[in-house]
Amino acid sequence: MFERITFDQKIMGGRACLRGMRIPVSVIVGQIAHGASFEEILEGYPDLDREDIQQSLEYAAWLTKEEVHPIEAQN
Repeated sequence: MFERITFDQKIMGGRACLRGMRIPVSVIVGQIAHGASFEEILEGYPDLDREDIQQSLEYAAWLTKEEVHPIEAQN
């Protein structure tokens, strides 16, 4: 499903990274969250391509798909 997202205990302690590189998905998603454009990220990480950034966002979105059960107010 996410062929560009890799997990390896020897790389960044097993955190989600891009294509086995020492570039955590969380770093890329964090940069997008703080307003960086794809072009700015690609300038800073020349080993990445647009598909890596896109899949990082898709993976982050997938992680947020959880079922929420609101807690009922207690009297």
